[in-house]
Amino acid sequence: MAARVVLISTGGTIASRFDPRSGRTLASQRGADVLAQVPQLKGLGKLEVDDFATVSSFDISVGFGFALAQRINQQLARKEVAGVVVTHGTDTMEESCWLADLLLDSDKPVVFTGAQRPHDDPLPDGPGNLLSAVRTALSPAAAALGAVICFADQIHAARDVTKLSTSALATFQSPGKGPLGEVDGGQVILYRRPARRRSFTLAELPEMRVPLFRLSIGFEVQLLELALDLGLDGLVIEAFGRGNGPLALLPVVERAAGTGVPVVITSRCPTGRVAPIYGNGGGKDLAEAGAIFAGDLRGPKARLLLMVLLAAPDTKSRIGEIFHDLAP
Repeated sequence: MAARVVLISTGGTIASRFDPRSGRTLASQRGADVLAQVPQLKGLGKLEVDDFATVSSFDISVGFGFALAQRINQQLARKEVAGVVVTHGTDTMEESCWLADLLLDSDKPVVFTGAQRPHDDPLPDGPGNLLSAVRTALSPAAAALGAVICFADQIHAARDVTKLSTSALATFQSPGKGPLGEVDGGQVILYRRPARRRSFTLAELPEMRVPLFRLSIGFEVQLLELALDLGLDGLVIEAFGRGNGPLALLPVVERAAGTGVPVVITSRCPTGRVAPIYGNGGGKDLAEAGAIFAGDLRGPKARLLLMVLLAAPDTKSRIGEIFHDLAP
């Protein structure tokens, strides 16, 4: 019996066409329309379409990402399903992939892909990406990788990957880490496996306030104070360099930590780790004020991890410990 892959379609550029009536490119195509562009898929395995949504990824919520992760687990729980491919918009693909990875309860392959050029572009990149993604989902080598992104024939770990270019076809890269492997013709080749992965079980991911702030010269710390006044569940700060901030940030972090609001520090730099080293308001002072340092995890992913840990009763009291494990 041919292996079965479920294509969970969510929309995005790979499913978008220009609408002359509105003068806009809109997510409008269903999963079957996306598959129809790739006749080379015939004979690879049995493909089943699950039209989860037809949306632009810049308009999705954390709740959407959680529901998508649940759907992925439901499909993987079926005996006859060998793996799942998710077509998704590129703007937030890395976040949905990371959330799915954190909540994954199977070793079967989960492969996210999409496109930088629309469905009706004269030279669309979506068909090639989808073909490579399906090949990855069918490969025994892709087992136990967690959720990955397959794009421009490269395979990237959910934890490490990010969108680097607004328009380049090979937009997804893993700075400082490199891809897990590649798809070369019909062959899936792996060079490494993810070193740090953990999965968590959540019955629900309730709405919570966990904003992400990015520091810049002259940053108005009062904005953080106002956010705390509104009531926060957690806070993530993309700080300078190694995890530093202005002196005025210290009392805000102390106030948050003192009231049980975890503050996670990441860097606004695209690569490298944060570490508590400097005084004068720097990382050493922030750590002593109660901040949690997130290693080389970037802000958007640190935020999602924090939300997952806040939602699980058995991890809420071990947030610092788990961050240190996943992002030392």
